[in-house]
Amino acid sequence: MKFKIYRCNCRKTWSIQNRKSKVQAETILLNASWSAELKPKRKSDPKGFVTTDGDEGIIYNPDSEMVKQFIKVKKLLYDKKNVNFNVKQGDCLYFAKDGTCFILNQYHKGSQISEGD
Repeated sequence: MKFKIYRCNCRKTWSIQNRKSKVQAETILLNASWSAELKPKRKSDPKGFVTTDGDEGIIYNPDSEMVKQFIKVKKLLYDKKNVNFNVKQGDCLYFAKDGTCFILNQYHKGSQISEGD
């Protein structure tokens, strides 16, 4: 089943929705393949969101130790005006409490974790 993940700015939370249910969380670690889905032709309020198949890789409100197992590569950015993402698909994302979203790679011995951005 396909899951949509998007930011609910009014509540300052992330929403994870499929056709049967909707869950909200402050942070999400998505350790699964994902793709960007765009709905630019909607008459009102065009949207873009991240989708993933199945819920196996969705971790709601992960602790900081779990997140430290990954390297922040760069931000996933959504251009609301042009209804577009800077990256269209990948394997791992972190949806932060402040509303930012990071593309992640698995941490490997000898690598350093990037805390900035």
